[in-house]
Amino acid sequence: MSLVRLKIKGISYSQTQNGAYALILNEVEGDRKLPIVIGAFEAQSIAIALEKEIKPPRPLTHDLFKNFSDRFDIVIKQVIIHKLVDGVFYSSIICERDKIEEIIDARTSDAIALALRFNAPIFTYKTILDKAGIFLKFSSKDKEKEETDDSIVVDEILQEGETVEIESGATDGYTELSIDELHKELDQAVANEDYEKAAKLRDEISKRN
Repeated sequence: MSLVRLKIKGISYSQTQNGAYALILNEVEGDRKLPIVIGAFEAQSIAIALEKEIKPPRPLTHDLFKNFSDRFDIVIKQVIIHKLVDGVFYSSIICERDKIEEIIDARTSDAIALALRFNAPIFTYKTILDKAGIFLKFSSKDKEKEETDDSIVVDEILQEGETVEIESGATDGYTELSIDELHKELDQAVANEDYEKAAKLRDEISKRN
């Protein structure tokens, strides 16, 4: 079976139900998206790995795993989302130590959080993408429509009417703050380990640059 490489498009969150997150993966050479429901902790860990400038004062679980692996010369070579059963994705982590490869089963959210920290590629099988991938095509000028339609599509994969919005742009009043104030708020959020707030602040700062 042929493998398809994926990249992370972003993490979406529910504004109507706490703890509902979805990780959106894109095929590298195509337009299909693969939405995967993940937990709040994993969403936070992935968001921190994506936001390179946010450095937690203490290592998170996935950071600890990375430090442990580095100490013992273990490298993650790649992550493969290899199975989809009843809406649940199953993944494998391909590790290497002393030129010997090992395959470790993992939850997809954990596997991706680790792949980001090791700069390891993420793959899935074409058959899984054919089954669960969402094919959308939009012009670059129609970004707002894409975000709205993404919300509708992801909404369908979540149970019990959970609502997800992609890159909703909610800033919680951060647009009124100056750049210096934003940086101070960011430093405070990281110090308090409020990484969701830190990610929003970083998004607002990025828009200003």
